[in-house]
Amino acid sequence: MTDTPARLLNLLSLLQTPREWPGSELAERLAVSSRTIRRDIERLRDLGYPVEASKGAVGGYRLVAGTAMPPLLLDDEEAVAIAVGLRAGAGHAIEGVDEASVRALAKLEQVLPSRLRHRVSTLQHATLPLTRGDGATVAPSTLTALAGAVTGRERLRFSYRAGDGAETKRLVEPYRLVSTGRRWYLVAYDLGREDWRTFRVDRVTDPLATGARFTPRELPEGDEAAYLARSMTRAQGGGELDLDVEFAAPAEFVAARLPAHLAPVADGPERCRIRGRVTDTVEWLALRLALLEVDFTVHAPAPLRTHLHTLATRLTAATR
Repeated sequence: MTDTPARLLNLLSLLQTPREWPGSELAERLAVSSRTIRRDIERLRDLGYPVEASKGAVGGYRLVAGTAMPPLLLDDEEAVAIAVGLRAGAGHAIEGVDEASVRALAKLEQVLPSRLRHRVSTLQHATLPLTRGDGATVAPSTLTALAGAVTGRERLRFSYRAGDGAETKRLVEPYRLVSTGRRWYLVAYDLGREDWRTFRVDRVTDPLATGARFTPRELPEGDEAAYLARSMTRAQGGGELDLDVEFAAPAEFVAARLPAHLAPVADGPERCRIRGRVTDTVEWLALRLALLEVDFTVHAPAPLRTHLHTLATRLTAATR
């Protein structure tokens, strides 16, 4: 890579990953010599980026928090506002906040000076967000730790609580973080079980990157989203559902109150319809539809109509 500005931006992007990079690995990634890497590190330091070098036979570089914000085109107020916003979004799995936002949070918090990190933490603990949805909350520190391990290709240790409450210790090769809108999941290769697994991030505690690098394996079933969908279907002990629901409300109104994967299509100015294949349970679908506060008709599947009838009977009995 002979374009110096482009190379510096790529080098800075690598250094913003929360890990230490050996000089030889940086040189290999950027297809330049170790001498060029040393010169580029000095250029970044001259620009105000606090790059720390470690001594040793190989040597390594890490971007650390300095005494002031590096020139990211953000002032203190903007940096605090962005960090607080990303923390709130990541911690409550808001629809549309995906892995890219978590990576951005990991990069930003890594270089925040201690005085700004304190302000972010103070604001986070002093406010209580009112969130919509039924997804479990996740600590932003857990998400950033997982995102750092995914990006840095480091093996990860953590404690995991299964649905039945059983606690286990896991050693995995993290592949990708996936947000479904309601929850965050980690797709990873479990070294103890010698197989691929998906983990609900809200059940992960004490994540620790071991520092051991790994070469990513190939997923057995397409991309991570497809693998997660199949994994969730197997966990639910059922298959996919062909959903067909008609609403007596505009598509914009219904879409604003449902997760992104349940996107309605307009069927007139005051009507819309959802048709598609989903992996959600009938229990969850019934609850979300009941909370919409609009009239709707379920054309399919039959198990959803049956469950709604049972739910309506139970709720009617509760009002007597």
